[in-house]
Amino acid sequence: MNSQSGAKCGQKLASLGLLVLFAVVAFLFYQLPNRWEYALHHRVLNLIAIAVTGAAIALATMIFQVIANNRILTPSILGLDSLYLLIQTLIIFMFGFTTLMSVNQTLLFLVSTSIMVGFALLLYYFLFRRESQNIFFLLLVGIVFGTFFQSMTTFMEVLIDPNEFQVAQDIGVASFNRINQDILWLALVMLVATMLWSLRYWRYFDVLALGREQAINLGVPYQSLAKILLVIVAILISVATALVGPLTFLGLLVMNLTFEFMPTYKHKILIPAAMLISMMTLILGQTLVARVFTFNTTLSIIINFVGGVYFIYLLLRTSKKWQ
Repeated sequence: MNSQSGAKCGQKLASLGLLVLFAVVAFLFYQLPNRWEYALHHRVLNLIAIAVTGAAIALATMIFQVIANNRILTPSILGLDSLYLLIQTLIIFMFGFTTLMSVNQTLLFLVSTSIMVGFALLLYYFLFRRESQNIFFLLLVGIVFGTFFQSMTTFMEVLIDPNEFQVAQDIGVASFNRINQDILWLALVMLVATMLWSLRYWRYFDVLALGREQAINLGVPYQSLAKILLVIVAILISVATALVGPLTFLGLLVMNLTFEFMPTYKHKILIPAAMLISMMTLILGQTLVARVFTFNTTLSIIINFVGGVYFIYLLLRTSKKWQ
């Protein structure tokens, strides 16, 4: 990357930072009521949750796409979102929604996160025991498990009480308005720790993005590195999902916007840019939901709709290239 391109990327990162700052100010202070203390405190907590979620999903998706060498795939294909919904629905099915509401939320967060990470580790262990096994077999198994978890969730939702069914449906929608403060700080600590752990591997990303064979030829320990990075992905996605709920298409949307906006292949620049774009998307989206739509819709619905349409567009564009 030459100096001119580097300067251009630096300018774009700075502009993204300013846009995020503008979005933060708008989110915190726009239509602030007269009794602003409680409202501002609540918005600050929401903002921290948005930052944690946005950074976690952006980093996890970037790492996952580097390993898979594919800009359409996201970590949701591993089935962790579906597993989270299954855990919550199973608690409602077995013990009732009052138990879900009354149980210690920090404990529930830790249990949900641990189960999701444990599932991912178990999946990796059985699939990567043979050195010849590739990432696409993992994705296929993830799709199968995700479908199975969704089917089990739907089956239990059909059997439970209609009132409990509504609670189960609400859990399946990501929300930044029911954030538990204790969980938020715990998630923040887990995110920072995982990000610091991932920093030592960032230098490999540019080579890994070339593909498995090229990375191995250039001396990268691909198999062991892929296992470690997939564990990092599992932790990040589990933390984000257990904190606010599933945001299926956010990673896809953010990654492709990042690659379109940043004229570089250097991941040390792409990752911060992706995090900023992810945060800005969530902040502006939540501002629209709260101030414009007055909570008549949810942020996840908007993101999934836009992301779904964009996903179809990417598939059509890719298919045209192969014709």
